[in-house]
Order: sequence, then C-alpha cells, then structure tokens
Amino acid sequence: MVKPARQHTRFERARIIGARALQIGMGAPLYAEEKVLRDEFKEELVSLYGLEEASIRFVLDPLKIALYEYENHLIPIDVDPHE
Repeated sequence: MVKPARQHTRFERARIIGARALQIGMGAPLYAEEKVLRDEFKEELVSLYGLEEASIRFVLDPLKIALYEYENHLIPIDVDPHE
C-alpha cells in the first residue's frame, strides 16, 4: 500500500483493518514477514509462553497483525472517497 493521498477517517481505517483481519483469519498470506512480527510482538510472546518458547511461537491475533500491517503501509487496500 502506498501512503494514501489523504489521511483516512476513523471509519475508513476501521474498515480497512477489519477487512484485512478477516482475510488473515481466513488464512490469507501475510504481507509482513514472520521474523518482523516475532520481533514486534516479542514482549507479548514472552509473557504468554515464556522465554524459551517465544522464539518458536507465532502471533495468533489477526487484528494485531492487520493493525501492524496498516501502520507500516503494507496493506494493498485503499478507499475511493465519494467527493
């Protein structure tokens, strides 16, 4: 996703993130690399699984992955505003 020409409204942002989270939940491929996601959510993985298993576990929450992809402009979804 290229940075949008204008900032998304909160409704557009929610729609994009929600649609992408649904895609991820249904098994769509991720736009963020697995290693990058592990590094980003390392603290959460350590708190959930412990230090030893955190390196082999994966982030399971599709909403968090979709939010990360949105904030880093990785989602190829944009809106066409009716002006």
